[in-house]
Amino acid sequence: MNIKIRSLFLVLFIISGMLPASSQAQGIEVCDNGVDDDNDGLIDLNDEDCACQIIEPISLIPNPSFEDQLCCPTRRSQMDCAATWIQASAPTTDYIHECGWLGWPNLPIPLPIPDGEGALGFRDGRFPQMENNNGGNSDNNPNWKEYAGACLTSPLKAGVSYTFRFYIGFTNAESSPPINVTFFGTTDCKNLPFGNGDSAFGCPTNGPGWTRLGVAQASGNNEWRQLSINITPTEDIHAITIGPPCNSSSASQNPYYFFDNLVLAEQSAFEFDIKADTQPCANDLSLSIPNYDSLTYQWYKNGKALIGETLSQLQQPPSDGRYIVVLTSSESCNMTRPFDFAAPQFFNQINQTICEGENLNFNNRQITTSGTYWDTLKSVNNCDSIIQLTLTINSNLETVVNAKIFPWEIFNIGNHQFSEKGTYNRTISSSFGCDSTVQLVLNHYAVYIPNIFSPNGDGVNDFFTITGGQDLTAVKDLTIIDRWGNQVYQQNASASRDSNKGWDGQSKGKKASTGGYLYTANLFMDDGKERAISGMVTLIR
Repeated sequence: MNIKIRSLFLVLFIISGMLPASSQAQGIEVCDNGVDDDNDGLIDLNDEDCACQIIEPISLIPNPSFEDQLCCPTRRSQMDCAATWIQASAPTTDYIHECGWLGWPNLPIPLPIPDGEGALGFRDGRFPQMENNNGGNSDNNPNWKEYAGACLTSPLKAGVSYTFRFYIGFTNAESSPPINVTFFGTTDCKNLPFGNGDSAFGCPTNGPGWTRLGVAQASGNNEWRQLSINITPTEDIHAITIGPPCNSSSASQNPYYFFDNLVLAEQSAFEFDIKADTQPCANDLSLSIPNYDSLTYQWYKNGKALIGETLSQLQQPPSDGRYIVVLTSSESCNMTRPFDFAAPQFFNQINQTICEGENLNFNNRQITTSGTYWDTLKSVNNCDSIIQLTLTINSNLETVVNAKIFPWEIFNIGNHQFSEKGTYNRTISSSFGCDSTVQLVLNHYAVYIPNIFSPNGDGVNDFFTITGGQDLTAVKDLTIIDRWGNQVYQQNASASRDSNKGWDGQSKGKKASTGGYLYTANLFMDDGKERAISGMVTLIR
């Protein structure tokens, strides 16, 4: 018998509440008894004999699951391969598809992808672990925020309530920490893209024309989560973008996430979505859909009927799995979209430093050794909270510091200040309160600056210049000013270790007058720092 005809007979039998005694002999699957009636290894909704129309809102976002393609991605940053999608920000999102590129090897996408074979990958901040296009390490950029956008098939109307439902995917808990997914809108498609090519521009509301429509908090670990944002725009919205929040990322890794199945429609189109009545970790959590006397209900978990669950509200507490409700009336059979339930797991990373000889109490464990430790606790909402503790033991160190300064400078160690040459021993406390012993060996730079010179051609002190040893890298510039404020000499950068170079006492080709002159100079020392100095020199003949 043709499968569609068998399914039609089956629907009619379900509606009437009757099934012929010979049904099993005919090999027809009964769709609500949790038994493999036709012995094909498939039970209830997992069997194609039990096909039923899914109640599905039509998304105002075109190509909501990234299935319509202009090309198959072969590498990162190819969002232009997904039809109708626009690379909204200068930092580029990634188009991931099973026909080609499946994402970064160290940031695997959870499989299967919720709807079809395509998805979007995006990050919130960029850090040195991420390789750039040249194969080297990229610079830190906590405002590196990747967004993709789209022009809507029909604008959101001001004052009308809409629901935005989507899937967000997570890699491991370290690379995908909790995130506030943020949804933005604009009144004009011309505002896509935004940011004028600036990779540190951040979120779209940092510029004109955009408004934040809503936020949803999400967390996960190697999994997909389905979230919803309810909005009522105050003006007509013609284009949207979605991605990370506006605040700068403070993560030490490269936070990376995925999007799929972005459905935006009026709230009434989501009436028969399964909803959780309380927060997902509550002991009294229940799932439900709207109740109508004209409908009969049957709940399923992972495609298998839950015997006795025939009300609009699930009577037993849900456990991790995929839930569906089949609704039948005298005229039709419809099925809700799957509702994937998994009690959230929150990830918290703690970096702690203690002093040598101390210990740390970590959930009733006394830890005295540096390392990374894990534990799972119950949050205030009864959800699992995964804690990663990275413990560092700060040893009581004895450190020798060799330093050079000019006589007029101050060298600081903790709260101690030094200016005279010598060897000093001090005990200081770190920011963690651990004591360390520091031995400071302090010397002065060997730089010679004469206070008098005689440019008379006798070979002695004929030039005014600044000289020094190997610790003087260069004299960036040397300027001589007379008593009336006129510049009489200018020297550009030189190594300045030659005492027979410098100012020869000439000004505009003539001998300068005897007397006092002001000098200014900028010195580069071997510590890499530039120092400005000034003083007086006397010219005699």
